[in-house]
Amino acid sequence: MSKPEFVYVTYIETTPEKLWEALTSSEFSKSYWFGTEVRSDWKVGSPFALVTDGKTTDTGTILEVDRPRRLSYTFKHELYETMREPATKVAFTIEPYGNLVKLTVTHEGFVEGSKLIGAISTGWPAILSGLKSMLETGRPLAIPRAALGKEELTRS
Repeated sequence: MSKPEFVYVTYIETTPEKLWEALTSSEFSKSYWFGTEVRSDWKVGSPFALVTDGKTTDTGTILEVDRPRRLSYTFKHELYETMREPATKVAFTIEPYGNLVKLTVTHEGFVEGSKLIGAISTGWPAILSGLKSMLETGRPLAIPRAALGKEELTRS
C-alpha cells in the first residue's frame, strides 16, 4: 500500500527566479508564511528549519537544489507532540508556462494514519495562496490562523 501524499499545483504570474527567491528568502517568507522564516544555506546536505516567533516549528535536510527549477528537503515537525512523526519529503517543481510559472508542491512519505497530513493539507494551500498573492500583487492575504486548524494541533 502506498503512503499518503499531498500534491498542490498553482500558476503564478512571475518568473522562475523570483519564485525561487520567494521560496528561499527568510525575509520574503515572513510576508506570506504567517511570519515564518525559512532558514538554510540551500546546499545539498545542509540543515533546513522553519522558525515562527523565535520557535523552530519544523526541521529537515536539503536533498536537492536545482535553481530555479527544483528544490526538495526532508520535513520533520517539531512543535506539537501530536504531529511528531518520521520525516517526510517536500519537493517544489518550478516550470515556465508562457508568461506564468507552474509551481507543483509535493509532500510525501507520511506514515499510515498520519495526523500531520491533515495539518499539511490545510496549511500548504493557505501558504501557497499567500505566496501567489505576494508575488502578483505585493500584498499578503489576510487568512485567519483559525482557518488553518491551529487549534486542532494543540489538542490530545
